Amino acid sequence: MKAVFLDHQTFSANVDLTALKNVVDELTLYTTTSPEQLISRCLNAEIILTNKVVLNREVLEQLPHLKLVCITATGINNVDIDAARELNIAVTNVSGYAKNSVAQYVFSQLLAYFSQIDHHNSNCAQGLWQKSSTFCLHSNGSSELAGKSIAIIGNGALGKKVAEIAEVFEMNVIIAERPNAQQIRAGRMAFNTAIAQADIISLHCPQTADTENMFNAKVFNLMKSSAILINTARGALINNNDLLNALNNNQLACAILDVLEQEPPAENHILLAAQSEKLKITAHIAWASQQAQQSLIENVAKNITAFNNNEQINRVD
Repeated sequence: MKAVFLDHQTFSANVDLTALKNVVDELTLYTTTSPEQLISRCLNAEIILTNKVVLNREVLEQLPHLKLVCITATGINNVDIDAARELNIAVTNVSGYAKNSVAQYVFSQLLAYFSQIDHHNSNCAQGLWQKSSTFCLHSNGSSELAGKSIAIIGNGALGKKVAEIAEVFEMNVIIAERPNAQQIRAGRMAFNTAIAQADIISLHCPQTADTENMFNAKVFNLMKSSAILINTARGALINNNDLLNALNNNQLACAILDVLEQEPPAENHILLAAQSEKLKITAHIAWASQQAQQSLIENVAKNITAFNNNEQINRVD
């Protein structure tokens, strides 16, 4: 079968693609693909691999040979699933591959924040310890994770891994129920209550019509002024204007964002332009450890093999 990978550049150059090449007859790699290039590149393809390139109904209807779309990610917002189903095009995704990578990112940020690592490294680099009158230069000090409450929004593989590590740090783990839920499931806490109690809020839920702008002025009003918000899920879960206002009004202490609603962001993006010390932003890299990327590619290959064997694995259509 002929396969095209539309945005291979979303993976590191040193990721091994052997597993993919072994399950297709022909694999064509494109670093990125613009909407204008899309049809011509996919016209003869039986399999499309896409991370973020959008495949809407109009595109899918013009690809008569297409049998399978492999989303090289967990989120499926970039593919019109209803159209694919109607056109008898199978769609797969991959989940769980980045649980260790994302959890490591979350706790790397938390440990740096509460242990004030950059600050204490800087003290020594500037020669301040050498001038100290005692053996220990406390300066900004540090605070333990133990005893702090972490509210997890989205209890899938990623949220569960973060919860597992939090328990090792002797933190109080809160699994938040969906906002406005009529019933609170066993082991969960009402959303508003969880937000109000949390010292740390970590987002791991998908972007849907119900979750867009989930964190808005109303929710920020519920948070502790000392709380930290971490988003490794999707940028559109947070209302940017409301977040910036909340930070400026001391409604929360810090926001750590690995995702934005537009990626890559514009140079004048409101949060990047703010240059707030309470705002830490990274370029959607929490998922992307070498091991997680390799696992993802190998699982995409398994999805293709399963499709060829008429097996239903990771199908979302």
